[in-house]
Amino acid sequence: MGYLYALVAALLFGANGSLAKVVLEAGVTPAQLTFVRVLTVTVIAGVWLLISDRSAFRIGWRQLGVLAYLGVVGVALLQWFYAVALTMLPVGLTLLLEYLAVVAVAVIARVVFKERVKARLWLAIALVLVGLTLVAQIGSGTVSVPGVLFALAAAASLTVYFLVGERQLTASSPLAVAFWAMGFATLFWLAFSGWWELDVTLLSSPVSLGGALAAVVLPVWMPLAVTAVVGSFVAFLLSFLALKHLTATAAGITSSAEVLFAFAVAWLWLGEALGLAQLIGVGIVAAGIVLAQTARAEKIVDPELAAAALLAPAPHAR
Repeated sequence: MGYLYALVAALLFGANGSLAKVVLEAGVTPAQLTFVRVLTVTVIAGVWLLISDRSAFRIGWRQLGVLAYLGVVGVALLQWFYAVALTMLPVGLTLLLEYLAVVAVAVIARVVFKERVKARLWLAIALVLVGLTLVAQIGSGTVSVPGVLFALAAAASLTVYFLVGERQLTASSPLAVAFWAMGFATLFWLAFSGWWELDVTLLSSPVSLGGALAAVVLPVWMPLAVTAVVGSFVAFLLSFLALKHLTATAAGITSSAEVLFAFAVAWLWLGEALGLAQLIGVGIVAAGIVLAQTARAEKIVDPELAAAALLAPAPHAR
């Protein structure tokens, strides 16, 4: 069941990229889309907790600070960087670059948290770099450099999400972590998303799903609602359920299938096809991601100490 949860979550996350692209091209800004997504997760998770576990609303100030950091850096900025990158890059390439976070997690686990990692980590990094060179067609001038930079920024935010979120799940329930992190992300985008500038009439205007589904025309609010509820809340919930049945390593490896699902959906739906060399590159990067995840040794870490280490300034800055 754990692997099934993780695979379905990866499929939903992967397909959500293509759906989000439709919403963005309809006129909703990346910041506004991000605000709607995090607000939806916060409301649904909050109502659920209010009914099932009100103790989740009582947490200490220290943990509250860590969750605020997770919410702003690991969720709010992650969703925005990803949405902006989608406006400049194909869906599959955007996710591929974002999932470099898996390699970064393994390196930081070794350098910062002093976790024992296996030698295969360095082979994984080499595979990822070679694969990305093929996928991005470096030197051809066909890939948006700003788009790549935003996707890499998303990878940095996803690294924070993995490292802090993984450790917070040892102290709180997955739904509680989702509520608080998404809640702080919502507060952040409440101020900076420009949601008040969204033309309400835009939500009722027709939009084509494009590509192979170009004949399907819906009001904008429908794909927006699906990406917020199914592509955000349901997908996050399934990924949390997977973590209840699998180790973090096994769940992480399985979730990497999101990249492959994204390429497949974008190809079948939006016609974002890849050349042979790029397809080979996708396979090489996927292999590197799996190796990077399996290079981490299983280790139980105190969530407060781990968060403190991540938030502490460098020695020379003290």
